[in-house]
Amino acid sequence: MNSNFRHVALIGKYQAVATGAAGASSRQALEDIAQFLITQGCEVAFEADTAANMGITGYPVLDVPTIGAQCDLGLVVGGDGTMLGIGRQLARFGVPLIGVNQGRLGFITDIPYGGYQQTLGPMLRGEHEEDHRSLMHAKVMRDGRCVFDALAMNDVVVNRGATSGMVELRVEVDGHFVANQRCDGLIIATPTGSTAYALSAGGPLLHPSIPGWVLVPIAPHTLSNRPIVLANASEIAIEVVAGRDASANFDMQSLASLLHGDRISVTRSQHHVRFLHPRGWTYFDTLRQKLHWNEGVA
Repeated sequence: MNSNFRHVALIGKYQAVATGAAGASSRQALEDIAQFLITQGCEVAFEADTAANMGITGYPVLDVPTIGAQCDLGLVVGGDGTMLGIGRQLARFGVPLIGVNQGRLGFITDIPYGGYQQTLGPMLRGEHEEDHRSLMHAKVMRDGRCVFDALAMNDVVVNRGATSGMVELRVEVDGHFVANQRCDGLIIATPTGSTAYALSAGGPLLHPSIPGWVLVPIAPHTLSNRPIVLANASEIAIEVVAGRDASANFDMQSLASLLHGDRISVTRSQHHVRFLHPRGWTYFDTLRQKLHWNEGVA
C-alpha cells in the first residue's frame, strides 16, 4: 500500500504514566495502530513521552520539535485532552493531525478506535477533509511584566477561588471598557472550545469557520450579563478587581494564580492547528453524534 504520509508520529496519553489495565489497553492500541501504519507503507515513530510512559520499545523515538521538523503526520490516540496538548505544541510546525478516539466525547479525536482501519486507510491515501482551528495566545500581566504566557485551543478561563465568593472582573475589548462583572468567572472560548466548558455555562456553539470567540460569564450576579460573540482579531483583557484566590486556566491543562490588578490579555495566535477528517466529514456530523441530536426521531 502507498501512503501520502511517509513519516508518521504516534502520540498517546503522554501527560501521565499509564498504569493498570487501562494503560495496557492503550499500549496495545498504539502498537496495533503502529503495525497497521507499517502495512500502509508508513515509517512510524513514537513521541518520546508516549513511548516512555507506555513502555513501548522497538520503534524510533522523537521529541515534539523533531516530530515537527521531520514528520508528515501526527496520529493522536486518546481523548480530546491528549489532542489539545499536542495540538498546541505542533501548531507552529504545521503538521496535520488525525485523532483516534479512546476517550469519551471525542469532538476533535473523531475516529472511533473500533474499526479504525477502514477509516484510516483511505485517509492515508489522501481521501480526507482538512479543517483549520485557531489558537489563542494568552498572557498574564503583573505590574507591567508578563508572568505567564500560554497558548489555548479550547478556552481561557478566569475562575474564583474554590472556597471564596464571587470575583469582580473588569473586561475590555481593544482597549475599550465593556463592563465590570461580578461572577464566578469568565470563559473566553474559540469555536473549538464552544462545545466544551463554554457550552455547559450557557454559551452558543460557534462553527469552526467563524473567525470569532465567545465570552461567557460563569454564574453572573447580574442576569443581563450574557454570552457575547466577538471577532477574534480583537484583544480581550480581563483585570482582577476583587475576590480571593482567583486563577486562570488555559485549556484546563495549565494554571496561573492571580492577584488583584493582574490582567489577562488574550489575542489570536499566528498559528493554527490542522486537523484531518474522513472524506465527507462535516462539523454537523460531529454535533449530531456527540450531542445526541435526533435520538428517538424516526
